[in-house]
Amino acid sequence: MDIFSIIAILITLSAVLSYINYRYLKLPTTIGLMLTAFILSLLVILAGVAFPSFTQTARDILNSIDFNKTLLEGMLSFLLFAGALHINLNDLAKHKWIIGILASVGVVFCTVLIGGSIFYIFQFMNMEIPLLYCLLFGALISPTDPIAVLSILKQAGASKSLSTKIAGESLFNDGVGVVVFLILFSLLGSQQEIAFSHIASLFAIEAIGGVILGLVSGWITYKMLKTVDNYQVEVLLTLALVFGCYAFALAVHTSGPIAIVVAGLFIGNQGRQFAMSKTTRDHLDTFWELIDEILNAVLFVLIGLEVLVLNFQLSYLLIGIIAIPVVLLIRFLSISIPIQTLGRAIKFSKGAIPIMTWAGLRGGISIALALSLPEGEQRDAILTITYVVVVFSILVQGLSVQKVIKWATKR
Repeated sequence: MDIFSIIAILITLSAVLSYINYRYLKLPTTIGLMLTAFILSLLVILAGVAFPSFTQTARDILNSIDFNKTLLEGMLSFLLFAGALHINLNDLAKHKWIIGILASVGVVFCTVLIGGSIFYIFQFMNMEIPLLYCLLFGALISPTDPIAVLSILKQAGASKSLSTKIAGESLFNDGVGVVVFLILFSLLGSQQEIAFSHIASLFAIEAIGGVILGLVSGWITYKMLKTVDNYQVEVLLTLALVFGCYAFALAVHTSGPIAIVVAGLFIGNQGRQFAMSKTTRDHLDTFWELIDEILNAVLFVLIGLEVLVLNFQLSYLLIGIIAIPVVLLIRFLSISIPIQTLGRAIKFSKGAIPIMTWAGLRGGISIALALSLPEGEQRDAILTITYVVVVFSILVQGLSVQKVIKWATKR
């Protein structure tokens, strides 16, 4: 099927499911879209009993969509920029230590503990999955998904301080998580002895290179924005920034997500304050909010539909269910340790630990990274476990995060 037909199907499906959710379910948009798409997928599977060709056609359409490239090399740059554009850098700077620790050391901590735990769970279930694959699962499931988190926080009613911490952590730990995953992925099939210097240099090129590229790209765009006062041109410049910066990052093997977040923060703060008129700011916000909503809708519909093409096995599902509390417990530890350590120097909102633990949603990025693994038994196992954790995260945690915030702040 050609690309236009696929886009037409996805946009039409997203619009119809959005309408159903808005009129009848009245759930938060992203959760409602994923839930309705998930239910639709189950109905298509059931329909396959009577009409096998119908279900196979639906699977063929989904298989023709490279979810990994669609998200990581397509949607992600726009979604991250739209999210970073509305983060206040002064508010972010107030919480730089906790955000920095959670987005770096916290991701590595979770990667190792989750990976090790899943490895022993596989061993207990008499399944031989290499430790490196388990660490890859740890890397892809450790970062919270900024796309899912930011959309939920808008409606959850968290305090400004807590929202800034969660949003800031999500935007940066996503980039770090992808870097850690890519480093581990590069070790698959490697016959050479793994040297710490090699891993450190890869991390520096990806992460530090991403920061530098984001700053340079943001600065160049900012200088151009200062010399014009035409909102059509200025909106187009920000669009070019996202396309160009992310494409260049992919070409030179630096972290595109980190570069886009840094560029988005630069334009959303320095650019918004000194290079834009009120008319431009209004049009820019409207444009990127619309892009954000449309791509979010398509992404969460895709997540719900992915169940059609997964190779489900009972043992994989069972391990996925076991992985849910394991991931939550390690997430709790990765947050509580730095907060307890920094608690004397930095003031935290009441209930920060349980709220940040429960609000740490996983989403499409985790599934996209799992889909990038080489085909085989290991990929099927990791992908199924990832999907189970992501579905629980979005549907259960996403729907109950507002209640958890109320409970934690009233204790």
